[in-house]
Amino acid sequence: MIQRSTLSFLTQLKKNNNKPWFDKNRPVYEEAKADFKSFIEQLLKNIQAFDPSMKGIEAKNCIFRINRDIRFSNDKSPYKSHFGAHMSPGGRKSHQPGYYIHLEPGGAFLAGGMWEPEGPQLAAIRQEIDYNTKDFKKLLSDKNFKKYFGTLDDSDKLKTAPKGYPKDHPELSLLQHKSFIMVNKVDAKTLASKDLLKHCTVAFKAMYPMDVFLRRAIEA
Repeated sequence: MIQRSTLSFLTQLKKNNNKPWFDKNRPVYEEAKADFKSFIEQLLKNIQAFDPSMKGIEAKNCIFRINRDIRFSNDKSPYKSHFGAHMSPGGRKSHQPGYYIHLEPGGAFLAGGMWEPEGPQLAAIRQEIDYNTKDFKKLLSDKNFKKYFGTLDDSDKLKTAPKGYPKDHPELSLLQHKSFIMVNKVDAKTLASKDLLKHCTVAFKAMYPMDVFLRRAIEA
């Protein structure tokens, strides 16, 4: 489980997001960072048990830095108030579908799939859905997928038909997605409990078939 001291550190960081406070509390940060890394190491082992493409991926290559890139942001807060890790066959810098965890008191969630894929990849995913609609809809209707994710996030969609598809396409709603992501919000009780690792593992296992479908689409 994630230690309460780690969650407490992130809560305090959100209230004191400045370098002097961070420098003063660096030893606490280092302990929290190590705790998160240890959790990701165990989570990776669990993921590798059902996703063979994740073999050999290490936690250090999946965890994001806590420093924010403020060069082009109006928000000049120097640090993120969360820990994050993207576990995919290529690590955190990969654009391949994988597994993301966002650890933040009051805003923790799990996610996966592909966020804003580039043009060729987006076209390939839409083509795969068009050619294999039955398989894709079966993934969406899977009871475990629905339990943890409901359906695909629909906050990023076209208002009309994508190029190359008719406006009366029977599966237009699926093809209008510009991102193919799924999200599971983690409540405060689960976040602070010893069941967090199990929750993440089971949720990501439910996500795995969808990641496989998306990987197949972009690799074809």
